[in-house]
Amino acid sequence: MEFKQINGGRGLMISFEGSEGSGKSTQIKTLRRRFEDIGFTVKETREPGGTEVGESIRKLLKHTEYEMDMFPETELLLFAAARAQLVREVIQPCLMRGEIILSDRYLDSTTVYQGVARELAEDHVRMINEFAVGEYFPDLTIVLDVPVEVGLRRVAERKGGFDRMEAESVEFFEKVRKGYLLLAKAMPQRLFVVDGTKNVEEIGVLIWNEVTKRFT
Repeated sequence: MEFKQINGGRGLMISFEGSEGSGKSTQIKTLRRRFEDIGFTVKETREPGGTEVGESIRKLLKHTEYEMDMFPETELLLFAAARAQLVREVIQPCLMRGEIILSDRYLDSTTVYQGVARELAEDHVRMINEFAVGEYFPDLTIVLDVPVEVGLRRVAERKGGFDRMEAESVEFFEKVRKGYLLLAKAMPQRLFVVDGTKNVEEIGVLIWNEVTKRFT
């Protein structure tokens, strides 16, 4: 199978988005195996994280206690800082080598979580996102959509507890879900929505079919 050259021969970047418990990690691993089986080099990344700097920021954002009163503006800038490091340290070099990047969250998470759910100004969020990523936007973004109660139940069953972001209210995550669906409706050329309540194998097939339809 031959994939079209993307962005003048640069590698391919696919990001995965969705609320908590939507199944992103499972589908990233499935897609990675499919690409590797046909000879591609694949790099998985996650946000926040993926670098030493990013992992330190991840701990601050998700796993420590003293930041519970963190302001939305602070949260926005911390996510952007982790992303800026990831782009320049990992994503850019991999794409320049013609590799495939599979990212567990990327700039759309900030658009939805901090922009829509935290109600920060859309212009500010977009400007900061663009500054952080430069020219490195995803070629395709998979949005795994699940009802809020389903996603939170999955997280609780898997982890037995919630981190700072996961502990937000149901109302917050309803805004997140609505934000993703509105974003996908506004940008169908990049975002593809999949019903995350379907069978895991069926979801994997739907994603692979979309990838091959767009890039082969």
